[in-house]
Amino acid sequence: MPVVELQTKQCPFCAETIQARAIKCRFCGEFLNTDRAKALQAGPAPDSQSDKDEERADNILFAARPSLFAMLGAAIKGSLFLGIATFLIVYPLENLLDNLLDLELSDNQLLVIGKYRVIAGIALAGLVVSMLLIKIVRLKMIYYEVTPNRVEYSRGILDRKVDNLDMFRVIDLRMRRSLLDCILGIGTIVLLTTDKTDPEFVFQKIRHSRQLYDIIKKASLDADQRNRVIHLE
Repeated sequence: MPVVELQTKQCPFCAETIQARAIKCRFCGEFLNTDRAKALQAGPAPDSQSDKDEERADNILFAARPSLFAMLGAAIKGSLFLGIATFLIVYPLENLLDNLLDLELSDNQLLVIGKYRVIAGIALAGLVVSMLLIKIVRLKMIYYEVTPNRVEYSRGILDRKVDNLDMFRVIDLRMRRSLLDCILGIGTIVLLTTDKTDPEFVFQKIRHSRQLYDIIKKASLDADQRNRVIHLE
């Protein structure tokens, strides 16, 4: 039986190898017979107007990291456990228990119990502080960048990960602000998208959240017009 060699090409969106006759990429799911796909396959002419438009479109509209106020709930819980740890370190619980339960413990036994009480308090305080510091570092390693074409999201401490979301995939957006958020000047923006990886993309506790809301709302509408995208309800 003769071997038929299939002709292949690269997807203009994800650069994966697909069959030359394919009209939809099996890797990224993009259609290859649209005007946008044909423009990417043809490639823009050097120094053309589309280059200038693309350069303007990649300008950063908004860049931020989550506010430390997002740690408020964790900080309150941590403070409670630090209070318990301080109580363990300072207050002689062994004497109280000895008197209440009438255990008649010797001085050496009280000394040993007191020693382990202090160690337990220090260990608890160290654990709480370590967990809070890790949460703070993880929070501040999150970075959001918004351009007219996409939202870029990076996070991670040792293993740095960067993802992006095309602006034309945004269907709707919501802003959430509690009374405390309004007082602190922060808010959470939730994007409802057609992206399979991030169907709900969340900006956590961002300063100037109203400004970000307006920027994304306008940018998503402009991106829909540029890419001739119509979102069906």
